[in-house]
Amino acid sequence: MDYSTKIKLNLIDNFKNHPFKVENDDSLKELAKSIKQNGLLNPVIVRKKGASRYEMISGHRRKTAMELLDIEEIDAIVKELTDDEAVIYMVDSNIYREKILPSEKAFAYKMKMNAIKHQGKNTSDTGSPKLSSEIVGKIYGDGSTNVKKYIRLTFLIPELLDLVDNTVKYNKRTFLTMGIKPAVELSYLTKEEQKLVYASIVYEDLTPSHAQTIKIRELSKNKLLNYDSLEEILSQNKGNQNDKISFNKDKIESVLPRDLLKRDKRYIEQYIINAIIKYKELEKEKNNNVDLNCLKI
Repeated sequence: MDYSTKIKLNLIDNFKNHPFKVENDDSLKELAKSIKQNGLLNPVIVRKKGASRYEMISGHRRKTAMELLDIEEIDAIVKELTDDEAVIYMVDSNIYREKILPSEKAFAYKMKMNAIKHQGKNTSDTGSPKLSSEIVGKIYGDGSTNVKKYIRLTFLIPELLDLVDNTVKYNKRTFLTMGIKPAVELSYLTKEEQKLVYASIVYEDLTPSHAQTIKIRELSKNKLLNYDSLEEILSQNKGNQNDKISFNKDKIESVLPRDLLKRDKRYIEQYIINAIIKYKELEKEKNNNVDLNCLKI
């Protein structure tokens, strides 16, 4: 039976694998300010966890806000829920946030779909099998195909998933961003291949288009994915990126040490960057010496 009570915050554990992030941002500070002025308007939802502890189902942000205020107890409703029921309740309580990241939706959809499967509710009214993705999509007003796309994002390494989240986090393109379609293609690569792609994205300072990720996935299938093949694909102008500075390869190589030319191109690039930095330091030192000589006259 459900009941209301006050619970010490240090007795409440976060929901296991909670997909929704609690950021210490302006929104959280506003929530803390509101609680300080008006009190907690809505109690959190928890369930029993062992003899003396509880698990948060709904109210992670409210709990964090009260911790910021050094409040020790919180009003709570304790519900009797199975593991699958707790997952469904947790997802349903958070999925309609005003601002939700693609990664949050992805893991929430996956958890909800698995819970539905465990409960054996993935059947239609006639008793015939029904895809869990269809059920999840219908509940949240999303198509089955979109649900599957979001769930594919859970197979991305964190670095690539952050690029997808950046599309929601930042209004201006001050950070690298990547759409869901190209991200889905990359989700089929191995973890090591994804790390290779991410390293190339950082190196080139741009993300691939959907068409480019299709080519990348094809290279993976044919065991041809490497730094050189990635650079060739990523260097193809997408139409929305600025032109890069180009240099005469022969002229550059003519002034470099011969042993250096045998090294990896990224090593050569760093060598040139270091040389330019050293040159600038010498020029600055030279100018400072000239100024000092003028003062002596």
